[in-house]
Amino acid sequence: MVKAVALTVAAMTLSSCLEKYPGDYILEEESLKSFEEAEQHLTGIYTSLMSGSLYGGLLTILPDIQCDLVYAVNGNSNNFVPLWQWNIRSTDSEIESIYAGLYVVIGRCNFYLDQVEELKKTLVDDVELEYIDYYTGEVYCARALAYSELVRLYCKAYDETIADEPESGVVLKTSYFTDQPAKRATLRESYQLILDDLAKAEELLDEDNDSYNAAYFTNAAAHAIHARVALYMQDWDSAIEESTRLIESDSFALSSVNSASPASGMSMFDYMWNYDSGYEIIWRLGYTSTSYGYSTGQSFLTFNNDYTYYYPDFVPSESVLNLYASADYRSKAYFATLQTGYSHGLAYPLLVKYYGNQDLIALNIYHVNMPKPLRLAEQYLIRAEAYCRKASPNYGAASSDLSTLRSNRFMTGGSISVNESNWQTTISEERVRELYMEGFRLHDLKRWNMGFERKPQNQSLSEGSSLKIEKGDPLFVWPIPRHEIEAPGSEIKPNESN
Repeated sequence: MVKAVALTVAAMTLSSCLEKYPGDYILEEESLKSFEEAEQHLTGIYTSLMSGSLYGGLLTILPDIQCDLVYAVNGNSNNFVPLWQWNIRSTDSEIESIYAGLYVVIGRCNFYLDQVEELKKTLVDDVELEYIDYYTGEVYCARALAYSELVRLYCKAYDETIADEPESGVVLKTSYFTDQPAKRATLRESYQLILDDLAKAEELLDEDNDSYNAAYFTNAAAHAIHARVALYMQDWDSAIEESTRLIESDSFALSSVNSASPASGMSMFDYMWNYDSGYEIIWRLGYTSTSYGYSTGQSFLTFNNDYTYYYPDFVPSESVLNLYASADYRSKAYFATLQTGYSHGLAYPLLVKYYGNQDLIALNIYHVNMPKPLRLAEQYLIRAEAYCRKASPNYGAASSDLSTLRSNRFMTGGSISVNESNWQTTISEERVRELYMEGFRLHDLKRWNMGFERKPQNQSLSEGSSLKIEKGDPLFVWPIPRHEIEAPGSEIKPNESN
């Protein structure tokens, strides 16, 4: 079956959490009365995922900004600085908007799922019925992903000893039209809903539609999320099984620095970041020249302030820059020494990973890239870690996976090995090198029970540059927005960080 859905992509400001929808965005009396309306509603789900609060912006960069990967620079515009300083409150707009944005996605999914079976009874066209089942798989995948992000940010890391603690998970809303209590489930129940949704998605999504650069959820996307969730749940065998499906799939391949791209003189790895296209992209958000999301790279560049100099709010940590070997092509693709326009005249390696899609830059639209939440590279990292954390570790297999990934990032060489004493440090560093500013670091430190320490670097903002965060700090778990706890009828229990 050929998948063909026109995606309308727009940046949206979302301000609702557990309410059904913000304002008059969707009227409650509306329903799925036709195949076309179901298709349009699915498009709306993708649009909500592109919100500046989610993958188009905050959800992608804030978890990394909070940790040990960047420094606020003197002259910054104060965007996200309190979070970087670990001065995080339950009333912070960023914390609220991510929480709200994820529940808007969930609400949209529930609106569809509540009605799709009744809609199917009215359809007589076999092709439409086939597509409706596929669309339903996409919706289950979207809901699973949204809940996985809520659990990742607003709950403690999964551990069997706390998984059944009352209200350790998130509020589980599974119906749009049926009132459900605003009360947090257990962590186990929260993860189980995610797994159940993924199982339904995997059943409904035909793997024949798996392809790189997909702008819609596929069977492969469901398994990619499943592998990530299994890793977070410490289910090492399932993490290996799910990631292996993707690594061995004929639909994907790592974007190599040694493979030529359609752009003259550009490798496939460069092409992935300059044109948002690559064999290893399992799922991306699809932007167009007239409909695109948040400027992900704005906080790290701001070239469009005067189109002459750069005015970054944050610059890469020197400790991160020092992680890359001279032959590691990721350092050349992700960073470039550029002149800032600040009075202190800082010239520093800035993050150019999100400099912008070249087709959009040609239209003077800077720092906008299609988010790529699911990449094959992450699957190699998932499997390598799972191999190391099994009761009977397979360090040889983990070393092979890490070396395969690195060989596609090095012109020559890249081999690396892990053993009992170095695997966690090695994989931690490799996840930083590969996934820098893609939103993984906060949860990685939380689930590894690690802290970090900052020491001032050139022209870094004084308050926050000397910071030591101990492992287990309550702010590794974001506070539940205050208005959710205080809303009429709410039974939501706050986090320790509230």
